[in-house]
Amino acid sequence: MYLTTFKLREAPFQAEAEPRFLYLSRGHARARACMESALADGEAFVGISGEPGTGKSLLAATYAAELGKDVLVLRGAGGQATAREFLQSLLDQCGFLPFRGDKAALLDTLANYLAEQRAAGRTALLLLDDAHAAGLPVLEALLELTDPQAGGAGLLHTVLLGRLGLEQRLATDELAALATRVRRQLRLGALTAEQTHGYIVHRLAIAGSQGREVFEPLAIDVVHRHSGGVPRQVNLLCEAALQASAVGGRGSVGAADVHEAVRTLQWPEVPGGADAGAAAAGASARHHAAQQGAGAAAAPVARLRVLSAGHQVAEQNLYRGRMMIGRAADADLRLDDRTISRHHCQIICTDGHTVIQDLNSTNGIYVDDRRVRRHLLNDGEAFLLGAYQLIYSDLRAAAAGAQAEMSESEGEATQN
Repeated sequence: MYLTTFKLREAPFQAEAEPRFLYLSRGHARARACMESALADGEAFVGISGEPGTGKSLLAATYAAELGKDVLVLRGAGGQATAREFLQSLLDQCGFLPFRGDKAALLDTLANYLAEQRAAGRTALLLLDDAHAAGLPVLEALLELTDPQAGGAGLLHTVLLGRLGLEQRLATDELAALATRVRRQLRLGALTAEQTHGYIVHRLAIAGSQGREVFEPLAIDVVHRHSGGVPRQVNLLCEAALQASAVGGRGSVGAADVHEAVRTLQWPEVPGGADAGAAAAGASARHHAAQQGAGAAAAPVARLRVLSAGHQVAEQNLYRGRMMIGRAADADLRLDDRTISRHHCQIICTDGHTVIQDLNSTNGIYVDDRRVRRHLLNDGEAFLLGAYQLIYSDLRAAAAGAQAEMSESEGEATQN
């Protein structure tokens, strides 16, 4: 509807954007250079981490689309896949029909094929999404495949794409062997207020704005303040704001349209009025810069266990901010089942509490057999999404209890 109103050729903020929509902020340019080093410098592994929705997958897809035929690009994903399933998926992409072989047979077949490709002048690049959730057997298989002592040097170059937990995962003792081979790691952050402006203008230009001011500057400030500069959240909010403005018959998107979009999406209002947008955006940027400068990965505040038919199929850490659950490829927690809507719900974590909100899903959210639109989650509470049961654990409560116990022990020691 808004395409005609704003004279655009296509939707500028679609969830699954084409590579040409990629906006290279300074951070994204550095991440791109990190990816390129896997091939240019012959690195076996490089790592790129970042909050959900910061553009890691789109950046990787754009990079892959620009590579020539001399590079064999493979895609993989972490999660609950076994080593056999993972290796078979790579062989499928190489043109092999599924066959019943153990892990060793699959590794040998894949290694031989990659060696043939290398002899023919082709380099193999693996883009591993959700690397933070990859099981130890999968990562060990990659280590075996690229073991220099077994002749695997140069067979495969892997870009590990994961959330902030990737850095913590690589720091564990069980992955010490892999960590020593990840020579380059980069953390991709959210956009600054200035970059959010550039991002919105860039996408509109690709969609056909021809330099017209579709979003008023104050409206962009409000978008940044509510989205935190996370590209995926910017997309959702801008799309809803365009629709709100078109319905109102306005020729440009104003701050009021963005606030209307916030209400439509059922996002919580961020304290401060529209005129406080620039100051709030600056504070957000300074907070992010401080986190980047500190170099410390954010700690999860809660955790979700996902069960299907009584069996756990996934586990997801929750961090401060928003996380989307749905069937769509851009969901932070993807549940690929028809009982789940594309954008089913979102979970919002703050320092003190966690709220789950329905995003107009078909099958809804159920807590204690009662459908809810918005619900404050309590530690140990279970809720239903379609055919899935999710169990919420509040790690803040556990941390507070441990701290209280420590303080009590210290008090007793002082008295003694």
